[in-house]
Amino acid sequence: MYHRYDDRVVATLRVFLAAKSEQKHLFSLLKLFANKINCLLPNGRVAEVCVESAMSSEKVKNDNEPNEDSDDSCGDESASFTTNSTTSRSKSPASSTRSKRRGRRSHKSKPKSGAAYKYDTHVKENHGANIFGVSFNTLLGKDEPQVFATAGSNRCTVYECPRKGGLTLLHCYADPDPDEVFYTCAWSYNLKTSAPLLAAAGYRGVIRVIDIEQNEAVGNYIGHGQAINELKFHPHKLQLLLSGSKDHAIRLWNIQTHVCIAIFGGVEGHRDEVLSIDFNMRGDRIVSSGMDHSLKLWCLNTQEFQHKIELSQTFSQEKSTLPFPTITKHFPDFSTRDIHRNYVDCVQWFGNFVLSKSCENAIVCWKPGQLHQSFEQLKPSDSSCTIIAEFEYDECEIWFVRFGFNPWQKVIALGNQQGKVYVWEMDPSDPEGAHMTTLHNARSVATVRQIAFSRDASVLVYVCDDATVWRWNRRQPTAL
Repeated sequence: MYHRYDDRVVATLRVFLAAKSEQKHLFSLLKLFANKINCLLPNGRVAEVCVESAMSSEKVKNDNEPNEDSDDSCGDESASFTTNSTTSRSKSPASSTRSKRRGRRSHKSKPKSGAAYKYDTHVKENHGANIFGVSFNTLLGKDEPQVFATAGSNRCTVYECPRKGGLTLLHCYADPDPDEVFYTCAWSYNLKTSAPLLAAAGYRGVIRVIDIEQNEAVGNYIGHGQAINELKFHPHKLQLLLSGSKDHAIRLWNIQTHVCIAIFGGVEGHRDEVLSIDFNMRGDRIVSSGMDHSLKLWCLNTQEFQHKIELSQTFSQEKSTLPFPTITKHFPDFSTRDIHRNYVDCVQWFGNFVLSKSCENAIVCWKPGQLHQSFEQLKPSDSSCTIIAEFEYDECEIWFVRFGFNPWQKVIALGNQQGKVYVWEMDPSDPEGAHMTTLHNARSVATVRQIAFSRDASVLVYVCDDATVWRWNRRQPTAL
């Protein structure tokens, strides 16, 4: 009912901003007004006009930001400042409900100078379409090349990061279906030959397992009824592949014997698209999130699941007259909708904690139940959770924007709609605090869809909607 007023409001705001936006204090009021109006106009044009117009003419505000570098060349253009990662609420329209959650904490920021990473190079893939996924091959040894893959259009492209800088194209796989659009990719290897394998999936709902050296698909898995949004391999049993789909279900596959071991979903499963999934470091639990605003935990350490996994290792479809007895799990071991009030499009484990984000301008670190409770003490009917910390950012209120997390070096990074990247470095002496710096290059103007770190976090790579791939190097690499 509000759409017919959209153009009039936008036109009025443009005139108002042109005359008044030079007043410094007006910027904050306009941004707040934009967020409120944006609730009424779903296409978000008012927020876009308010923020972009005010920022373009508000020079005083930009001049007062500390440590802002604005070199017009394509060199090291990084803006760096330290901020409090948990003190203020997100600027999203849903933020008014966030203060009711238990366990909210506030911490003092710590001084930090200089950006964490320095710009190295970027390339543009010739398909010209959105690149949605990027993943480093962290299974390679310390002395082996640093290799990563991107997923966009109907292609998976593999690059090497030479030690001296730059990007080297290694392989490019094009799906035989021209209508395919890959959303995600994940690395494993052939248990017999040790050849690297790359799993990719997307719009068509088909999982391709690609032998990179042969540049051909060696496995094709059909089971999901709709698009697949994310893939993850088991951290130890690399033949086990997890997939989350638009059909509301999660599936566990064995790519060695080509069977579907389990399906997670149904009665108490997700009620909308599954957007993100992850194994914990032990590989005995799964966390999932989706468009239904919920986060769910699923346990794999039961006797029934272990039996099915073992059975899948030796099962042969050619020798068996019956299909593999796939297990279906309808009830998660934990479920909550108390963390976010919008689509939850990225989730990862952080030890016994969980990192998750929505369209609310904050990554939330939280724990199921009370802080002192173990997973074994949780009851399926208990949806309580404890907020540990929040990592806040600006201008990222669209969905399917995923953060990168390096669990070994404890570094988080997330991009926004303006091509800027936020990096949070954990402090081992103060786990509840984090230093934040921002990375930005004048040529990076498109939405950053996903970020990935090399295993030692010495290289940060991100991919954008304008088909570009960006490499940044850590200024002071840390050892494992």
